[in-house]
Amino acid sequence: MDSLITAAARALATGDPLGALNRVALRDDPPALALRGIAMAQLGDLARAKALLRRAGRAFGTREAVARARCIVAEAEVALASRDLGWPPKALDAARAVLEAQGDRLNAAHARLLAVRRLVLIGRIDEAGQALAGLDPSSLPPPWRAVHELVVAGIAMRRLRTAPAREALARAGQAARQARIPALAAEVESASRMLQEPAARLIARGSERPLRLHEVEALLESPVPPTLVVDACRHAVREAGTAVPLARRPVLFALARALGEAWPGDVPRGVLLQRAFGAKFADESHRARLRVEIGRLRAALKPLAGVAATARGFALVPRDGREVVVLARPVEERHAAVLAFLADGEAWSSSALALALGASQRTVQRALDALGEDGKVQAFGHGRARRWVTPPLPGFTTALLLPAPLPEG
Repeated sequence: MDSLITAAARALATGDPLGALNRVALRDDPPALALRGIAMAQLGDLARAKALLRRAGRAFGTREAVARARCIVAEAEVALASRDLGWPPKALDAARAVLEAQGDRLNAAHARLLAVRRLVLIGRIDEAGQALAGLDPSSLPPPWRAVHELVVAGIAMRRLRTAPAREALARAGQAARQARIPALAAEVESASRMLQEPAARLIARGSERPLRLHEVEALLESPVPPTLVVDACRHAVREAGTAVPLARRPVLFALARALGEAWPGDVPRGVLLQRAFGAKFADESHRARLRVEIGRLRAALKPLAGVAATARGFALVPRDGREVVVLARPVEERHAAVLAFLADGEAWSSSALALALGASQRTVQRALDALGEDGKVQAFGHGRARRWVTPPLPGFTTALLLPAPLPEG
């Protein structure tokens, strides 16, 4: 490796892409192409970066397996940054295997971190935690150690474990300072702010207030004081140690939420019909259906609460005199999950959003079109290159909008 390539690589390692380009911008040999691709990625031109890295990988060929594997890992990182979640993960796994077999443990660890970050983005938190457990961060240099701790913090926040998240972010901040890479330090600072911003709204006895992530954790897991929580973030009814999931039973959850918001009072039958069925005018068939659904709700909530009939409607009756509260999303929006992903400031394709949300691409496209008509998102590009962006939603964290199961007891 010649001196210019070495100098360019050192410049990239310290976060100086312009210094790297000054040395290799006019060269088309495979190492220079790879370094130019990484530099363009650091400058934000992800499409150009991907093309350069792909050219470099082809130029290295099969005889230089390690260099080619490194290009694949770099291309995977660009794909992750551009939210190309459909990029083949098997290619990254194969590249990691080559790097491990050839003794390049640092880049193999980087490949593992990229795979874990993709799993976190698409909500496969348990798989991400298992994959991360096999990686020892003490052997990593500061930049990779900071990324590792950011992933640890992200998993902890999605699992509502704020104390481990704070500890991981503190370690990430220390590693970022040692690395002296401004972009990495800014990412750590942005992640740290999520713990201080409202993550949900608490509705109780006719009033509401914002909750931070650690307050949500305390509400859902602390047995004192005993509280029955109608969780509108994950569509379930909970108390410490017990949960009744209602995500697949939207009518029952709509009834449970209406009753929880009105507690300790009752809810008129007409209001329940409107909330659960969207009925503007009630006839005998609607009232009969309401009685059936209330019976189903009683059966579902039997371990936690009862549903009592009153003169004008129904009321929620928790066991053992528990308080009833509703945990609602910070922003009530029909397409809140789509906005939550776009709130990271990155440009997403509809296919990547569909993969992350576990929904059909057509469903996501309809949601994006509706949000676009309201001016909440913007699109650029055409065809497969079309991407959607939105400014970060101000004043709250999106952790509770992202797809990950809360701990059950």
